Amino acid sequence: MNPKPSSVEEYLSWCSPEIREKLEQIRDTILNALPKAKEVISYHMPAYKTTEDLVYFAAAKKHIGFYPTNSGVSEFKKELEGFVTSKGAIQIPYDKPLPLKLIADIAKFRAEEAEQRAKAKKKK
Repeated sequence: MNPKPSSVEEYLSWCSPEIREKLEQIRDTILNALPKAKEVISYHMPAYKTTEDLVYFAAAKKHIGFYPTNSGVSEFKKELEGFVTSKGAIQIPYDKPLPLKLIADIAKFRAEEAEQRAKAKKKK
């Protein structure tokens, strides 16, 4: 695997077909939830940004990592019961169904949060 992909397509091309299919479902979910977001590579993984980076995802050895930052995890703490989480990360095991609605809800929350932060900065 190259150290840094130049695009999300390149990143996905490095994954096995089974994992790539799951990652593409997550990608489609995020793009549908965040139609104004730009798809980029950040920290060597797919990321989606508006005024700031909102969410990321990546393939790991035994799970998909979904990274909505600390607020995305803490805001959805109850819905994330049953998942391994840390400050800004959620582990989605490969053998479990993808929580696509939850991923969309978290992405939308992060976009709204970023918009509010951008508005607050403009007022200063």
